[in-house]
Amino acid sequence: MIQIPCLDEEATLPSVLRDIPDRIDGIDEIEVLVIDDGSSDRTAGVAREHGADHVLRFAANRGLGHAFAAGMDYCLREGADIIVNTDGDNQYAGADIAQLVRPILDGRAELVIGDRRPGEVEHFSLFKKMLQKLGSRAVSRLANLDVPDASSGFKAYSREAASRINMLTDFDHTVDHVIQAGRRRIPTVSVPIGTNDKLRDSRLFGSLGEFIGRSMGVMVRVYSSYGAMRIFTTVGIACFSVGFLLGVRFLYFFIFTDHHDLHVQSLVLAAILMLAGFQMVLTGVVADLINASRSILEDVSYRLRRMELEGREGTGRDERSHPDNQSRAPEGRASPGR
Repeated sequence: MIQIPCLDEEATLPSVLRDIPDRIDGIDEIEVLVIDDGSSDRTAGVAREHGADHVLRFAANRGLGHAFAAGMDYCLREGADIIVNTDGDNQYAGADIAQLVRPILDGRAELVIGDRRPGEVEHFSLFKKMLQKLGSRAVSRLANLDVPDASSGFKAYSREAASRINMLTDFDHTVDHVIQAGRRRIPTVSVPIGTNDKLRDSRLFGSLGEFIGRSMGVMVRVYSSYGAMRIFTTVGIACFSVGFLLGVRFLYFFIFTDHHDLHVQSLVLAAILMLAGFQMVLTGVVADLINASRSILEDVSYRLRRMELEGREGTGRDERSHPDNQSRAPEGRASPGR
């Protein structure tokens, strides 16, 4: 299934739907889901008119993260083996969906990220190209993955990956999912893709500064969920070490000079820093225990989700196989295959 979160995409959505391939080698069936996130125009109607198989419509705008999560849940419930996410602004080339899903079909990956090669995109400014490069490097370090285009929204998820990754943000899923995939050791690869000409400015953020700030917030929050112990311990040890050195300095003046009264402030600061550092280390230990509990809850959530989905699939099979639910063909003719 190919999901397309949309907000007021009446003008661009037809081009997106038109470029989606009808057939892909190794895929039995392709279906398209449009998530209308409270659009004020005819996005939902245009989606139906141009061949979308499924349309989810929210009465009010809930944000990209929520729309994405709702789409993923819908695709899983519909039994999709591979879920592709693309944007409704016609940024990504629909013809590249075939090569986006190929690593999953070949068994080489569970998550595939489309690499726009930001340095070569003509409508990106030089400043934006630099930010994209720096941001992707930072995310790659946090995730322990090599992701050349971490902010790309053109992704393919296997059913397993979609079931394991949690939706933790209402803003944007791109950075969030890359870090989660890396930390959970979900096999992830990037493939080069093409982009279309820019048709409009992004509606995801009001300014570049807002995007940078919110993306950094997502990175810090998601990474701290997996590396809280390391973060607090590193900062705590550094703080404790500075305090310890100040304490040694005070002892030197106290023992070997007659001016120790002039360095009482150093002693007070040393005590504060050492106490703060010790508390940070303890906070890291507590945070690590909380993260361990969270990991257990995530595993339970994953297992419950799998049980729910398998239960739905089993119920669907039972209903189709029940004699009262089978379609009857006219006498002398065979029932058509599904």
